[in-house]
Amino acid sequence: MRVLFLHNYYRSSAPSGEDAVADNERKILEVNGVDVVAYEKFNDEIDEHSLVDRVKLGLNCAWSQGTYNELINLIKQIHPEVAHIQSIHPQISPSAYAACQDMGVPVVHTLHNYRYICPGALLQRDGCPCEDCVGHWPLNALRYKCYRGSRMATGALVWMITYNRWRGTFINQVNRYIALTDFAAGRLAAGGLPADRIEVKPNFLPTSPAPKNRRKQYAVYVGRLSPEKGVGTLLTAWRSVEGLPLKILGDGPLRRSLESQAREQGIDVQFFGSLDRKDVLPIVGSALLQIVPSEWYEGFPMVILEAYACGTPVVASRIGSLAEIVPDGEVGLHFEAGNPVDLANKVNMLVSNPELVAKMGKKAREIFLLKYTAEQNFKMLMGIYQRAQDDFRRRTE
Repeated sequence: MRVLFLHNYYRSSAPSGEDAVADNERKILEVNGVDVVAYEKFNDEIDEHSLVDRVKLGLNCAWSQGTYNELINLIKQIHPEVAHIQSIHPQISPSAYAACQDMGVPVVHTLHNYRYICPGALLQRDGCPCEDCVGHWPLNALRYKCYRGSRMATGALVWMITYNRWRGTFINQVNRYIALTDFAAGRLAAGGLPADRIEVKPNFLPTSPAPKNRRKQYAVYVGRLSPEKGVGTLLTAWRSVEGLPLKILGDGPLRRSLESQAREQGIDVQFFGSLDRKDVLPIVGSALLQIVPSEWYEGFPMVILEAYACGTPVVASRIGSLAEIVPDGEVGLHFEAGNPVDLANKVNMLVSNPELVAKMGKKAREIFLLKYTAEQNFKMLMGIYQRAQDDFRRRTE
């Protein structure tokens, strides 16, 4: 099989989990003998654009004729059997769908975020979940400047959504969408994407670290230090956690204030800053627990998969996809998002029940091997490609 693989990379100065997931999927295709031809754009290039070029880019993010023409020529040369799109914002644009369809190539698009139903892409405003634009024209996004705090930048995304809804692009020119969770699939369908063509396929880890038999007495948080991640709630909760130090791995705008709070209040926490993944896994693998205190709709955090692979139980907010990814009482516990008292109570309960923690860790590893390995993901991906091809044939007969 030959796959045309399309991805618009984020800036290298702001690395994205989407880029890592796209690279992982491309690698498992290649490892399993699939011929992958990449069509890529890199947002680092935008930094060199003039003001006029940036305005053109904003207009073209709805429909790039340049992308359409380039893909037509590329498809004529390589004759792919399916096109798998990861991200197309802002340089590729939905014109990629039309080029593939016009050349007889079925289209699969992995939706890593909510860009087509929310100009801000995250269903979030001011650090909290927001669904004002779900199922409606996205005019509220302009009011609140939901993309980068800019009315002009938000307007470009509102135009992209509006223009392609008018054209029927999202309904007619994609044979299969991939959502990362059932929750995400439900929100995307509520926002107008065709529910019968949204399939759920989770993220995965390309390699499987071996779980450790001995645990150390600490908990770990891995992620960005920003309001929507719930790290403020986490630190407040830790004032009431008994006998369990906290290690925080990551950086972000709240780091300085969190460090100051920890010093002033005597909270038992260490800040490690951003670490390479090779340095993160041993810390996660030896932890008693991992905490995921997010207060917004996460996509599919890779940090949870890493915890599962290491056999580390997870305590997570009961919000959005997290409530689905972390089965309550099996591989960890849920707590009410934004509630430090509930979080502290759940952590203290687990600290006092080491046998339950060990049982949950074992179950986490089992779930990882069952659902989140590269082998399982490749099988799922091949099935989705086949169904996309079948759908394309039905529509063109």
